[in-house]
Amino acid sequence: MRHTIQQVFRSGKFVVGFSIFVAVLLIVIVYPLIITYPPLEIISQGTFFPPGIYVNVYDSIGSTQYTLNLDNTAANRIASKLSNDDRLAMKDWLVADGIPENEIDITNIQALLDQWEKNYDPAQKIAGMTNAKRNYYIRLNNSLKGLLSTEGVSIAVKNAEMGALEETGVVAQSNYVNINQVPNVRVLPLGTNSFGRDVLTELVKATNVSLQIGFVAGIIATLIGLTLGLLGGYVGGLADDVTMFVTNLFTVIPTIVLLILISFSIGQEKRGAFTIAVVIGFTSWVWTARAVRAQVISLRNRDHVNLSKLSGHSIVHIILTDILPYIASYVVMAFILQISTAILAEAGLSILGLGPKTTLVPTLGLMLNWALIYQAPILGKWWAYLPVIVAIVLVTFSMNLMNTGLDQVFNPALRD
Repeated sequence: MRHTIQQVFRSGKFVVGFSIFVAVLLIVIVYPLIITYPPLEIISQGTFFPPGIYVNVYDSIGSTQYTLNLDNTAANRIASKLSNDDRLAMKDWLVADGIPENEIDITNIQALLDQWEKNYDPAQKIAGMTNAKRNYYIRLNNSLKGLLSTEGVSIAVKNAEMGALEETGVVAQSNYVNINQVPNVRVLPLGTNSFGRDVLTELVKATNVSLQIGFVAGIIATLIGLTLGLLGGYVGGLADDVTMFVTNLFTVIPTIVLLILISFSIGQEKRGAFTIAVVIGFTSWVWTARAVRAQVISLRNRDHVNLSKLSGHSIVHIILTDILPYIASYVVMAFILQISTAILAEAGLSILGLGPKTTLVPTLGLMLNWALIYQAPILGKWWAYLPVIVAIVLVTFSMNLMNTGLDQVFNPALRD
């Protein structure tokens, strides 16, 4: 056993795959211990907040303010409100309004804003301009007010007796606050999704649930395939005929079709994560059974098996002690592939809207389904779907890499 383990960990592919998988497992286990937020908690009033550090504005006003004289602050402030695409859009409107193109310099902010202020009229209708584009220009015009101002912003409170606003302070453009001194700060490395949930927290939980689905489905599929393969391959006769009939029946019908039909018949309210795992497991055992049967047929007439027969050992004893140990490595590889297949199957079902119940726990497939329903790819909200795809790829790739490494160790034809 020790020699076998050493051989396995000498395989570069297995070590790389194993390392990736262990890293994913550590994140899934450790992250919830550090970050205890509920994965399905709705924290934002709005959808698809971009990744970043969110500081409470109310608390930041009352925090200690520091004066920093940094370079390019004005340029950075202008760039955040007036991107190059906005400048080009302003140029297009001015040209459509009749101003010669050679008189518009989008690199000269002051001149561009002067031209815009003199000529832009939100009520003016430009030929061929859609309502969406017209609304865009209105929002852009509102954001440009006071863009080049060098004065600070006044903070005022309402007088309880007179009702008038009274200035209580001024926030200069060179004032800063230390983020560590602001009491309410929330780090959202992957932003929020369509429901206003923390994507990273939800992703970690979804990976955990998908791995559980993979393990449960893998155990069920491997046990069924192993049992039928051992029984049909060793006993033969009627048992083998019945086993192959059932196996061929499941082979003819595509697995995805069975999954869709069974999941649809169960109904949304009864489709929990465990239920989906069981369904996947009971429809994914076919190729394992066929492969195990082929291995057992090649072993059942070996000398050690015949000697065990002559010794009067029972069928169960022969299968467990004389056949199963010789195919144990193959069973482990089959189990790893079953887990990977189950995770992909759950993702496929969830994308079709036939995955686990959406109000209980998130899965990787459900997160993809939500991102597609709310058009995250079309809107360019990459953080709602790209990390999910990366998580699926990492898990399945690591398992397939481990399987390839094991195959190189235990398959004589692939050994160096």
